[in-house]
Amino acid sequence: MQASQTDSAVAHLRAATRVDHEQVDAAYGRFALDTRDGYRDFLTAHARILPLAERLIDPGALVEGWHGRTQALHDDLAALGGEAPPELDFALPPGAAARWGALYVIEGSRLGGAVLARSVPEGLPAAYLGARHGSGGWRDLLARLETAIGDEYAKAEAGAKAMFGAYLEAARR
Repeated sequence: MQASQTDSAVAHLRAATRVDHEQVDAAYGRFALDTRDGYRDFLTAHARILPLAERLIDPGALVEGWHGRTQALHDDLAALGGEAPPELDFALPPGAAARWGALYVIEGSRLGGAVLARSVPEGLPAAYLGARHGSGGWRDLLARLETAIGDEYAKAEAGAKAMFGAYLEAARR
């Protein structure tokens, strides 16, 4: 997808990954979050990729004060009697713009997590899905992404698409 002079990096990423995002939403939509087993399976799928993604992207080096969700994910999974599964074999495309593109995906999933948390029955652990951005945090991240990516739209897109692809593979296993 070619970016026009007036496009922003964020607008480019949204448009370029719309289908990828829809595929991931559909794949994770098959998990029954309103049941203990379905919710545990959902968290297991996330645990196949999120810890590795956080290590590869190294978001703390990109965004000051960033807080990961790996520990919350592992804690919720353990509270449900689950275990951390083997991680996917995943390689992030090289370069800072690709890391920002992948970060766009994992941090965007926090927004979806807030919606999905409403489907989790009361009494089940929800630290992972409840790990939201602070006030203005998403807007701040997008502003930083815009500056950091500059005109390297294709590299950022490659990182975002790779991350969506990894989430999709994790859901299908």
